Amino acid sequence: MSKTVVHVLRHGEVHNPDQILYGRLPGFRLSELGVQMAKAAAQGLAERDVVHVVASPLERAQQTAEPIAAQFGLPVGVDERLIESANWFEGKKVSPGDGSFRDPRNWWVLRDPVTPSWGEAYRAIAERMFAALHAARVAAEGREAVLVSHQLPIWTLRRYVERKRLWHDPRKRQCGLASLTSFHFDGAKVAGIGYSEPAAHLIAISPTARTAKGA
Repeated sequence: MSKTVVHVLRHGEVHNPDQILYGRLPGFRLSELGVQMAKAAAQGLAERDVVHVVASPLERAQQTAEPIAAQFGLPVGVDERLIESANWFEGKKVSPGDGSFRDPRNWWVLRDPVTPSWGEAYRAIAERMFAALHAARVAAEGREAVLVSHQLPIWTLRRYVERKRLWHDPRKRQCGLASLTSFHFDGAKVAGIGYSEPAAHLIAISPTARTAKGA
């Protein structure tokens, strides 16, 4: 039975001076620190047997994938299933504690935290991410692959694989900037999940690490 590892990498810090929830909006690229985070992730994978690199179509994910792909002499593939989740608040300034969630104009949008009502259903996110995960497993069978995606899709995928409820407290996600959530397969079955933060030293100096929006 072949053993395969698929590393799902969250992109690095994004240049977002207006502090909006950027979601799927185009034009949001890595900050200078984010570029360094991508390089740190590549260094963290340097000794791995990576033969397949795929990223979300959004600029920040493609940028994060580039140093990894270059390190292994691989192209960066694109998989739409790895894209950030859709969100009604996209393009708006909104964050916990700023009063947005207490504004009566937003209450209808926030009526259902389980689905959730303000964006793409957790189940839909989980299913598309799970399909992308297995496509990468097949492509890298017996070796290793890297998928670059976004915080909510990655965390939703992990909870789905761990058979936990999909709705959750966003403040408790274990998915830092440029972090690796690694799925270890025996054949087609997930045998274990690992987590690491190769850019932890950079996260510690990032002013937006705790508040990155649309990440």
